[in-house]
Amino acid sequence: MKSLSRTAWLRLARWTIFGTLGCVLFSVGFTYIAFKDAAGELLHLILLVAVILPILLAGPLFFYLSLKLRELAIVNHKLAIAASTDSMTGCLNRGAFAEKVERYFHTSPPKGSKLSRGALLVVDADHFKSINDRFGHSEGDEALQLIAAVISACVREGDVVGRLGGEEFGIFLPGATPVNAVDVAERMRRAVADTRFTPGGHMHALSISVGGAVFDAPSTFAELYRIADRFLYVAKEGGRNRVELSPLPHGGGLEQRQGYLQ
Repeated sequence: MKSLSRTAWLRLARWTIFGTLGCVLFSVGFTYIAFKDAAGELLHLILLVAVILPILLAGPLFFYLSLKLRELAIVNHKLAIAASTDSMTGCLNRGAFAEKVERYFHTSPPKGSKLSRGALLVVDADHFKSINDRFGHSEGDEALQLIAAVISACVREGDVVGRLGGEEFGIFLPGATPVNAVDVAERMRRAVADTRFTPGGHMHALSISVGGAVFDAPSTFAELYRIADRFLYVAKEGGRNRVELSPLPHGGGLEQRQGYLQ
């Protein structure tokens, strides 16, 4: 109970007061109808009892029920967060990330408006298996946490970050132009390369490859992921530690795929 905010306490008080008041009004109304023919002094006494009893009984009951409902809402909220969050990195898990992207397209503005465009980036840690093989899985987990923290620090307000599985992350950039997408991807790539990672007290360089799909019309997560994953493969084949973005489907923005080397 001590963890409840002032707003929550006020909400509990309102439920208790108005719930109790409703019980009092019902009790007085019913009692008056049932005993309206009683003598005046007796009627007043009966009505007084009809007021006091609901206050004594309903007040504590409403407070208790309101408190329990509030606690249940908090627990449900925490469960919802846990169900949608990757426990290791704190990013959205794949299911929650894909749902966010799909929801955007179901509620996005008509084609031609600023928010009808955007990009999906797929980020993969380079040579990650060698980290696990050389230093152990605990150090590999630390590397993933570092990369996730760097990615989250590099995105814009309103962007969505998720862990798609293993060492792969997704970044959804609603409203982004191709130039914006390249800027975010390059900022992440450089920041990861500059990250200090010292497994076992020894410096070990980290790097990421990024593939991206840009759009200027409604799409789906599956389609954007398919395109971004294909360009991620191009980045890997091109030497890793680089960014590869698709052109816009209708030829707008980037006229050709662009690769960026460190």
